[in-house]
Amino acid sequence: MSSVSVVIPCYRYGDYLRACVDSVLDNPGVDVRVLIIDDASPDDSADKARAIAESDPRVEVRVHTENKRHIATYNEGLLDWADGDYTVLLSADDLLTPGALTRAVALLDANPNVGFAYGHPVHFQHPGPPPPARDTGGSTVYDGHWWLERRFREGTGCITSPEVVVRTKLQREVGGYDPDLPHAADIEMWMRLASHADVGYVKADQAYYRLHGQNMHAAEGALNDLRERKIAYESVLTKCRHLLPEADRLDAMVHRRLARFALRRAFRAYDRGRTAVVPEDELVAFAAECWPEYRSLPEFRALRVRRRIGARTMPYLQPVVLSAVAAKGREWLWWQSWRRRGI
Repeated sequence: MSSVSVVIPCYRYGDYLRACVDSVLDNPGVDVRVLIIDDASPDDSADKARAIAESDPRVEVRVHTENKRHIATYNEGLLDWADGDYTVLLSADDLLTPGALTRAVALLDANPNVGFAYGHPVHFQHPGPPPPARDTGGSTVYDGHWWLERRFREGTGCITSPEVVVRTKLQREVGGYDPDLPHAADIEMWMRLASHADVGYVKADQAYYRLHGQNMHAAEGALNDLRERKIAYESVLTKCRHLLPEADRLDAMVHRRLARFALRRAFRAYDRGRTAVVPEDELVAFAAECWPEYRSLPEFRALRVRRRIGARTMPYLQPVVLSAVAAKGREWLWWQSWRRRGI
């Protein structure tokens, strides 16, 4: 029977712990051990973690006396504690779907060339209950470098986080989460793993990701997200270049893509009447940093058109401006593709 070490970092999420741990332990045919690491929560989260451990010998607890923050906590569990065949990093406020570990372990056991397996994450709004999980059956194995190139071509990730099961041996080989990437360490990790091994996809809902509040990002947050992504992709190329014979092509591909993302956000601000809050000049500067020939990109031409029309008029003309209609269509198609295929 294969074993899975599940690391559950917790900071002030004690109220969610019981449901989280229960979702992990309810996986037939898998030897599961759980480590809850409370990162010096100022509430009673540590006490709730200890109560869970006392009720089940498969659960352990570590309590930090001072807050070490999430990256150090992740690495403590994954690199210092985990000794199962596979590892999972699961936030205390998230859940696994029924049978998620059983399905992922079956894929990994059958395919020793696969470094990690993931499936579809179901996002649900707190405090409502999550919807029933779907399982269409089967799985797919992607060549790791093909999967990695897709990430570079799209310039974005397709994984939330709780839906991933990693081969422990590979996790130790590639190392832990990068503390220099506090907001993009996860996408960088998946790409690092894919540079070393193939990737498995389980055709099922594999985890529940809990949404707090409106889960909306400020315009400044969107720019920071692009900056973090840029650093993450550059980090992968630096650490894994010796494994990637077409690293220069990937480098150009993702930088051009990120420049297009930035310019699209700039011109869409005109369509949505948000030019007062979207940092257009900073987005254009970021695009120039990524792709010096940014003025030749179609998104920059779309931005120029909107500048001529003006911020006050553009929202009313959006239905008849071709690039605005095309942008909305691309956004919808990308979202549908991501939901259907998980890649």
